[in-house]
Amino acid sequence: MAELDTSSGGGHKKKGPGVKKSKKMSTRVDLTPMVDLGFLLLTFFIFTTTMSLPTSMNLFLPKDTDDPEQQNKIKDNSALTVLLGKDNNVFYYEGMLDNANISTNFRSSNFGSGEDGIRTVILKKKRSTDEKDFMVVIKPTDECTYKNVVDILDEMTINVVKRYAMVDISDVEAQLVKATEAAGGQ
Repeated sequence: MAELDTSSGGGHKKKGPGVKKSKKMSTRVDLTPMVDLGFLLLTFFIFTTTMSLPTSMNLFLPKDTDDPEQQNKIKDNSALTVLLGKDNNVFYYEGMLDNANISTNFRSSNFGSGEDGIRTVILKKKRSTDEKDFMVVIKPTDECTYKNVVDILDEMTINVVKRYAMVDISDVEAQLVKATEAAGGQ
């Protein structure tokens, strides 16, 4: 609302004969209702805007079936099993893990992108295997950190691995990981 200030004051006076003295009127605008309008607009825009939506990774899970014949099967030579240990240790083996090939097939790695990093291992296995048969099986141990699980899932996205699964680690594999960590990764 605008209000008119009728108090006298302001202006300069001319001196001389025949000059009428006039009162100068000044206007003053009361901005109190504008504060209410500002808060109304602010609450309107807060309630009508969408907040940033959380982003998540899309996982396509297979259907659960009781019949073993209908379950997804993978070829032994096209599977890469990644075991996540403590202190950012990564262990892996290709195909099936038998007592006969433990010393030659079970290897250790890390999250680095160098020659011995898990990214290089995944890329080599992916190149040597048919893409429709390639499968990575991720098995985190109890000592593994959440960051390591997220890092290996990031590696799957970076290397464009289309088929991977996260499953529970077996007792034999867990003992093998602990023994290897105790021996210093050898």
